[in-house]
Amino acid sequence: MENVIEMLNITKEFPGVIANDDVTVTLKKGEVLALLGENGAGKSTLMSVLFGLYTPEKGIIKVNGKEVKIKDPNDANRYGIGMVHQHFKLVQNFTVLENVVLGAETTKNGLLRLGEARKRVLELSKKYNFNINPDALIEDISVGMQQRVEIIKMLYRDNEILIFDEPTAVLTPQEIDELMLIFKQMIAEGKSIIFISHKLNEIKKVADRVSVLRKGKLVGTVNVSDVSVSEMSEMMVGRHINLDFDLKPHDKGDSILKVQNLSLAPKGHGQKALKDVSFNVKAGEILCVAGIEGNGQTELVYALSGLISDYTGKIILNDTDVTHHSIRYRNTHGLAHIPEDRQKYGLVLDYNLEQNLALQTYFDPSLQKNGFIKFDNVTDYGNKLIEKYDVRAGRGVNTLARSMSGGNQQKAILAREMERDHNLLIAVQPTRGLDVGAIEFMHRQIIQERDEGKAVLLISLELSEVLGISDRIVVLYEGELVGELNPKETNETELGLYMSGAKRSEVTYEEI
Repeated sequence: MENVIEMLNITKEFPGVIANDDVTVTLKKGEVLALLGENGAGKSTLMSVLFGLYTPEKGIIKVNGKEVKIKDPNDANRYGIGMVHQHFKLVQNFTVLENVVLGAETTKNGLLRLGEARKRVLELSKKYNFNINPDALIEDISVGMQQRVEIIKMLYRDNEILIFDEPTAVLTPQEIDELMLIFKQMIAEGKSIIFISHKLNEIKKVADRVSVLRKGKLVGTVNVSDVSVSEMSEMMVGRHINLDFDLKPHDKGDSILKVQNLSLAPKGHGQKALKDVSFNVKAGEILCVAGIEGNGQTELVYALSGLISDYTGKIILNDTDVTHHSIRYRNTHGLAHIPEDRQKYGLVLDYNLEQNLALQTYFDPSLQKNGFIKFDNVTDYGNKLIEKYDVRAGRGVNTLARSMSGGNQQKAILAREMERDHNLLIAVQPTRGLDVGAIEFMHRQIIQERDEGKAVLLISLELSEVLGISDRIVVLYEGELVGELNPKETNETELGLYMSGAKRSEVTYEEI
């Protein structure tokens, strides 16, 4: 097969870091090329060069054998290159149709004509079984549906070379399976795909070749059929990775968190109510709330962390009723929180790294005196966390959060929350967007929390994570707890039946 894309000796630098160092990758017509690497390895940067968002310092790009200059995304589209970014580029208060045609509008006499566009969007939606309503507002549809809008944006522009940057990081297992089928359908139509992912099993399932980056350099390109998952992980991080943990049995302590009859009326399109939810999390245990996204997990965490207050029921933290207490009170009285949306609730994107790392502790006497920040102490604190949690940032503590990779943004939040004084950790999708090395590190940290006698409430969509590091599992379906399971006595099939609502059992609540 001939090469449709050749990126030859690409070098891209930013202040303090060489993001891509003499990298050469090629994409053949009709194949899926996986791009694999740790957080900050340079994968997204390389694809941003191909899509015209960055201009490389060195190297050339060829499309269908001809050298081209791609100055911006419009150039990329003219060469048939489209990209679905890790963080979607959608206007939240526009409709699906308006987002699809944005930048490629059809007009007549100065007026926008959407009739043909609507017809084309509906045709694409039917062809790929997307079930998209062109008149729905982006803010009202699920994350998985938003990704489908991004895909339709590419197809609407007749792109033949499709780049997907971490496309499965925000999807449920069912949506991931659907996306893999869409990939195969696109390849059958003669399109070519570059697929950035940390998930090695997905790469094995759908990719033909894999190019591995490590610290900005190309480690190598191999046929996926010729390497095992463990061999790919070793290429990526340079060492053996172990994601199989055996939780040591130990005695649990008293309940750190008690949730009693928590209910929340539905608000807005697509959200689920909480229905009389009761459970507790004990010191020295990891309780996982499993479920398909959109079944009340978000509302539950918002209630527990104080982000919403219009619920009924009780929340008791360390034997104190915090039902009506502030977010600050909860955070300073034992609760640490890794939110599901790192950009919306986890970081101030236009603050630098040291400011974000001090967001929960800037008022502590170690970092301020009489209301004045001790800036040297804040910098020292930031440097300590960057080193301890391996947060990779080109300009160190002065790096803007917005400019960091998604995985390193996540690691910065993990560092800030886990370093604070707490005895309850609420971790919502803590490994979303992390590479296997960082996932191993994160799992060890969570297990260490448990072994040190802290309580962990884990919210996860990753079934391997749910079953692998939990002491106890409860399943949330349509805002209601429908099952309590022992991870050692269940499997993904049974768990999936509970998550889909096909199976129910009693959920015990011990008031201690």
